[in-house]
Amino acid sequence: MDIRFKDELASMPDLRHRLRRLRWFRATFRASARAVTEAYGIRFVIDDAKLTRAFLDWIEIAEADKKFAEIDRADFIVFAAGLVLRELIRQDPAKATGEVSRQNDEAAGQESTEEIVRFWPEGFLYTNYCVSAVAAIHEQEFGTAPTIDKCADDLRTWWSYRENVTEMPAYAVAFLDRFLGSEPNWVSPDHVPSRRAMRQMLQSLSGQPATGLPTQ
Repeated sequence: MDIRFKDELASMPDLRHRLRRLRWFRATFRASARAVTEAYGIRFVIDDAKLTRAFLDWIEIAEADKKFAEIDRADFIVFAAGLVLRELIRQDPAKATGEVSRQNDEAAGQESTEEIVRFWPEGFLYTNYCVSAVAAIHEQEFGTAPTIDKCADDLRTWWSYRENVTEMPAYAVAFLDRFLGSEPNWVSPDHVPSRRAMRQMLQSLSGQPATGLPTQ
């Protein structure tokens, strides 16, 4: 996946906290849309009301689950991005409205991504934004970004992705995990205690099979 926007995000200090503010969330999402337009020639119109609703719905859930960041911060960052993706798909604030000429050949995107963008421009925008954010935050926090799985460049995967999240937006969390090389939870994708990394960490902390947060 072409995540050139990651470098722009990574240049922003304390990105993890900035993206939890509506002003920065909206600004970076719009910048991501411009980056996709420059690379692939797809013009987007952004509905600010829907984008704001996606943010507010996401931040409410993320705040309720943020205690899990103390258990495995790296995995929680991926999970939180999956929730953003779910809400973006659910609210669908972007609409591809046509094509524009690219300014120069150097800005052109990867050929392997081109057909995916043409197939589902809005879905690519939402997913690319979330993958770029995870990569940038991990780079800032841990010094390295997750390796993107090759399935992220497979149009067949995107056919399945679009079909499944149309029926059940929560599957967006599982597909983001898959794109980032983690094992998805297809049964309860947006239930953070059910994530494999969280369960393993809880089991390690308690010495017992984990079913929830450790008791104090």
